[in-house]
Amino acid sequence: MDSDADTENQLMAEGSSSPNFQIDPKRARFPCCIVWTPLPVISWLVPFVGHIGICREDGVILDFAGPNFVCVDNFAFGVVARYLHISLHECYALPLPSLHKSEDQHRQDQPEREISTWDDALRKGTQVFQHRAYSLFTCNCHSFVANNLNRLQFSNGGWNVVNLAALIFIKGKWVSKASMVRSFLPFLVVFSLGFALGGSSFLIFLALFIVFLVGWFLFGTYCFKNLIQL
Repeated sequence: MDSDADTENQLMAEGSSSPNFQIDPKRARFPCCIVWTPLPVISWLVPFVGHIGICREDGVILDFAGPNFVCVDNFAFGVVARYLHISLHECYALPLPSLHKSEDQHRQDQPEREISTWDDALRKGTQVFQHRAYSLFTCNCHSFVANNLNRLQFSNGGWNVVNLAALIFIKGKWVSKASMVRSFLPFLVVFSLGFALGGSSFLIFLALFIVFLVGWFLFGTYCFKNLIQL
C-alpha cells in the first residue's frame, strides 16, 4: 500500500510543474503525453510492441483504434501502462509567450498560425484520421500519434512508426510496478510454455515472427515510404 501511494505521489509531482499538467493515472489523465498499453496476443510474443495514444491538454486520451474511428477517453486494449510527457518547449509549431510579455502583447507580435495550441494540432489530426481506413500493417495507432507529433513539430518532426515505438520503449515511464508485471508476465508465461512444449521449434517460430514484424515496419518506413501512412 505504501509503495503504491509513493508511486502515485511521484506521478503527481512529475506533472505538477504547471497547474494545467496534473497526471492522474487513477482517472486516466495524462496531459500532453504519449501513452502505451500492451496488445493482446502480439505483446505476449513481442513485449515491446503495444497500442499507443496521445493525450489532450486536459489529459483525455485519443487513440486511433479502428476504421474512421478515433477513441476519446476510452483507451482501447486496457489501462495505460507507460507514458511519456512531451514538453511544449520542444513543439516548435506552437507559439511560446515570452515571460516578460502579456498574452495580448504576444498575440500582437506573433503572425497568424494554423496551430496555436496543443489541442489545435490534435483536433486537426483527429479530423484527418476519422477518414482513414485502419490497418495494423499500414495505418495504425502509431501512425496517428506520429502524425500529431509531426504536426506539432516535436523535436523538429520526422516522426514515424519506428522511431516513435523506440521513443516510448526507451524513454517511457511505467505507471506502476503492477503495470510492468502486467506487460511482461504474459510474455514470460508464453515463452516458458512454448519453449517447454516446442523447444527449438518454438524459438525459431518466435525469431521469424519478430524478424517479420520488425522488418515489415523498417522496410515500410525507410524503403517504401508510401507504404505506411502517417
